[in-house]
Amino acid sequence: MLITTLFIFLIFSILLSGILLGLSYLFVEKSPYGGKISAYECGFAPMNHPTNPFSIKFFVVGVIFLIFDLEIIYLIP
Repeated sequence: MLITTLFIFLIFSILLSGILLGLSYLFVEKSPYGGKISAYECGFAPMNHPTNPFSIKFFVVGVIFLIFDLEIIYLIP
């Protein structure tokens, strides 16, 4: 009895997953644009050469985060 119930639940979940996956594939908007397919480079422009100068504010934010993170560690006993 228990195995039959589990088997029915397994078949139902597989069928429901397949139906939902198929519907989402059929009804999705398939029109990529430049911003959607471009590489994400953490704030840096991906088309610049690596030796070009960049803003130091990214590193300042990282250093400030590390400083406050270490201070929080010392506050916890």
